[in-house]
Amino acid sequence: MTPTFDQPFWDDLYSASDRIWSGRPNPHLVTEASALTPGTALDIGSGEGGDAVWLASHGWQVTAVDLSEVALARADAHWQQGLTAQDATGTGSETPSRVSWQHRDILQWSPLAGAFDLVSSQYSHFPTAVMHELVGRLAAAVAPGGTLLVVGHEDHGHRHADDSSHAEHAHTEGAEAAQPKAEPFGPEFFYTPDELAGLLAPAEWEILVREFRPHPAREGRDAVLRARRRP
Repeated sequence: MTPTFDQPFWDDLYSASDRIWSGRPNPHLVTEASALTPGTALDIGSGEGGDAVWLASHGWQVTAVDLSEVALARADAHWQQGLTAQDATGTGSETPSRVSWQHRDILQWSPLAGAFDLVSSQYSHFPTAVMHELVGRLAAAVAPGGTLLVVGHEDHGHRHADDSSHAEHAHTEGAEAAQPKAEPFGPEFFYTPDELAGLLAPAEWEILVREFRPHPAREGRDAVLRARRRP
């Protein structure tokens, strides 16, 4: 039986623990975004905000969206604590980057076309047709010259809903919370870098990275796609 990842599931999950993830950004995001010129960024499935906070602290104007209102409130508190610490030490910028935390169902919501210099989806896993449609909407949100970054788990044939591969948001460097057991995800929930690249028209996109890459903090590899929208 395929697990249902609706808002009550995620709100219950986050409410059951003070913290689900580590608060650190996903390593593939750091690797791929560090050399980019900061601009506007969209963080899909932002969870407790590790990626969004990292992006904002590196000069990005971030829109962070998530299905869980509990996660968004926690992420905003994390961000505000960081701003307070900067003010106390005098290290804050006069015009600090901002994060806009937005409650959205990414399967129903379409971001504004061409609005973002970076669109990042980290460990979103849905059935093939749903995932392909989502990638299409995310790609449409990338501005000319901007970057689309999609990262997902490789299919090892043993992922479960109670590990770090669950759908919608899976910022994977923290301790895993106790979650209900569920049947393993089928292969339709996973994707390859070549599959993702094939969704982007060559006339509109330059594929810069498409590979399986080891994760530095756990076993297994991740599918990584980074593409640049042609100006």
